[in-house]
Amino acid sequence: MFELKKIIGAMLMPLPLLGIACVICLCMTFRSNKVLSLFGLLAISCLLLISTPFFAQKIISPDTQLHYVFDVNKHTTLDKIVVLGCDVNPNPHLTANSQLGNCAKSRLVEGLRLAYKYPNSQLIVSGGGIGKVTNSSLMRQTAISLGVNATRIKQNPSAMDTADEAKLLAPALVDFKVALVTSANHITRAKSLFNAQGIEIIPAATDYYDFSAWPIHKQFIPSAGVLKAVTSQWHEVIGKAWISLRRWLDPEAL
Repeated sequence: MFELKKIIGAMLMPLPLLGIACVICLCMTFRSNKVLSLFGLLAISCLLLISTPFFAQKIISPDTQLHYVFDVNKHTTLDKIVVLGCDVNPNPHLTANSQLGNCAKSRLVEGLRLAYKYPNSQLIVSGGGIGKVTNSSLMRQTAISLGVNATRIKQNPSAMDTADEAKLLAPALVDFKVALVTSANHITRAKSLFNAQGIEIIPAATDYYDFSAWPIHKQFIPSAGVLKAVTSQWHEVIGKAWISLRRWLDPEAL
């Protein structure tokens, strides 16, 4: 009964419910316009399939990202901890940590873990934002509220993407031992951009997606959270393709 309740509840969520409704409608209009109905049915079916944990797991390949976990036992010292920016939700009525999106919080938590492990290291928080509210300023305020000395923190509020972050931070990172904190699926692209600026970094990945432990009754039910993971992975595919194109057109571009 418990699993049946969970299955019914999951199927009534917006993504699977509306997706199934679209499939039914397309099937009903199949006679009047077969080509468009078939195309629409295929598109909706693909969307629903990649939103299931079973298929998403094969797309995001979490096992390939595990070697980017930062192992404190392998590094006795660390000079700089760079936390790359992510999503923000500006609202003056909320505290700084509540204005950080889940991705940004995940990255900051990993940065703080390393900051406490290496008390002599500098914590660099990066990223622009929306209007006057920047990712770096929200991260700084949050870090201070959690006990990090303000003098240890450096901001990089001007960067609007990873390429900007690499270019703007490079002069401050030369000849230092640097840990780069970002999402697991973003780490290879970020590493490539920092390496292009002559900066060797130690990956410190976080914000992992892994659905292998989900119960079998959830493996084939579409979920918005799963779709978010696939979308994030697709964002990285497009980002890497863009970098490759820019470098092909101009080797000095990125």
